[in-house]
Amino acid sequence: MANPFVHIELNTGDIGRARSFYKNLFKWNLQLTPGMPYTMIDFGTKNTMGGGMQTKPMPDAPTQWLAYVQVDDVKQTVARARKLGAHIVVPYQTMPGMGAMGIFVDPTGGALGVWEPEKKPARRAAKPAKPAKSAKSAKQPARRTATRKTSRR
Repeated sequence: MANPFVHIELNTGDIGRARSFYKNLFKWNLQLTPGMPYTMIDFGTKNTMGGGMQTKPMPDAPTQWLAYVQVDDVKQTVARARKLGAHIVVPYQTMPGMGAMGIFVDPTGGALGVWEPEKKPARRAAKPAKPAKSAKSAKQPARRTATRKTSRR
C-alpha cells in the first residue's frame, strides 16, 4: 500500500463561522453528520480526498487543518510512530461503520492522523451456473463405449 493522504479536517473553536467562511469561499457542499457533531465536506469531485470540520476536541488544542494518511493497521502504525519518537495524541479510536483512527505529533512538531478503513466482509463468490445441455445432447442419450472382452484359453 502506498499510504496516500485520504482525509483532511478542520478542528476549530467556532464551527459555525468556519462553515460559513468555507462554504462562501469555495462553494463547498457541507453536510452535518447525523448523530455526530461533525460536518462532512463534499468537494464536488470524485478524485479528491474526503474532508470534514469539527469543534476542537480540547479547548487548548490549536485551530488547524489535520491531514490523515491511510494505513493497513492503526495500532501497528501508532506503535511504530511511538518507537520513532512521536508523541501519541489519540492511540486508537474506532468510528463505527467507518473505520479507526489515531493521531500523533512527529518529532519535529507536525501533527498527523492515520486512518484504517473498516474492513468489509469478503463477498462469497457465486457458484458458477451449470452448463446448459445442447439440443443434440438433450435429445440423444449418451453413448457407451463398448469394451472388448478377450477370453483366455
